[in-house]
Amino acid sequence: MPIHRRRFRVEEAIVGDMPSLPEFDGEVGPMHHEIMSELRAIRAQMAAPDHGTATASTAIGVSVSNEVAETQALLETYRAQIEQCEKLKVELDLIYDAITRTKREIAVLHGKSFNGEEMAKVNGELGAVVGGTEEATQQILEAAEAIDNAATALSRVTSPDQQKLLSEEIQERVVSIFEACNFQDLTGQRIKKVMTTMKFIENHITVMMDIWGGVDAIKSHAPPVVDAREGDAKLLNGPKLDGDDGHASQNDIDALFD
Repeated sequence: MPIHRRRFRVEEAIVGDMPSLPEFDGEVGPMHHEIMSELRAIRAQMAAPDHGTATASTAIGVSVSNEVAETQALLETYRAQIEQCEKLKVELDLIYDAITRTKREIAVLHGKSFNGEEMAKVNGELGAVVGGTEEATQQILEAAEAIDNAATALSRVTSPDQQKLLSEEIQERVVSIFEACNFQDLTGQRIKKVMTTMKFIENHITVMMDIWGGVDAIKSHAPPVVDAREGDAKLLNGPKLDGDDGHASQNDIDALFD
């Protein structure tokens, strides 16, 4: 008759309600020790932490950390790019403002100085100056010639009546010279108008130069000055203004003939 062995608490905790193995002749069955060893190993694995899960969790944590670091690096890169874009926008706004102000100055110049009516007026004033100067010069020369002739004739005649006529002619010619000299006043008024227009243009051009950095910044872009004149035209550098250099004075010319 088989003998049943009492199960230990360890066995009950591991195998639960599994039936106990029969004993034969007071000894445990032949597979008892092997089965119990396997059950203990399974129980130990179940009780111990899952190394695979821990390893996977560690790998996931490392991956997440790497992703976070890469995201932070991208954010820093984007932040730097945004700062550069903001600086570029400021520069573009300045350029846009400069272009707008330059267009405004050009529009003022076109409306006030470079339109057909205004430039025709300036050209007309300069033409009147030249024409008035030529006319006055011609009148003065004719009067001077008439005075010279009358003075020569006056020294030869002895008749009082003829002397009186010649004297009156000389006086008339002198008055004519005085009248011709009035061209200077008219010429001055006309030239003043032209200078006002030129000054207006100069002021607005100076403003445009200041918009783009001033005279020094503009000079760096100026093409080299090349004198394309030939022959006698290349020798015409006058008349000399006060303070101009590079012109020979009258004393220098006189010294050549000494």
